Amino acid sequence: MRLTTKSRYGTRLILDLAANAKTGPVPLSDVSKRQNISLKYLEQLTIKLKKAGLVKSQRGPFGGHMLDKAPEDITVGDIVRTLEETTAITDCAEREEKLCGVCNKAGDCLSRWVWIEASNAMFNRLDQITIGGLLEGKKE
Repeated sequence: MRLTTKSRYGTRLILDLAANAKTGPVPLSDVSKRQNISLKYLEQLTIKLKKAGLVKSQRGPFGGHMLDKAPEDITVGDIVRTLEETTAITDCAEREEKLCGVCNKAGDCLSRWVWIEASNAMFNRLDQITIGGLLEGKKE
């Protein structure tokens, strides 16, 4: 799995909201300027992050976005799962069935467990890294 800009920019968005929403909601246009990310792209990411319960919005003249959970309760793993929509680093690691049927070695592949273990290890680590910890400069 190659992480896309969704995960990288989504993490930057969440970090920006965590750092700047202390006095109230943050307009996405402000995040866009600070992070040098297209406003339209941030809007697309925000929709998914809101559905996942990581971000909330407030309408009106003083509206904007803020975290829907404490920074200590949001992990990078949460963000990546939400925005990438998969936790597997290969197609064959996405399936639970013993015979995945993806490649030409389907049913006879001795290496598939490697990709499943690698996916699990990556997310185990990402789940240990919180937004709160990143803001404090901790390498948990």
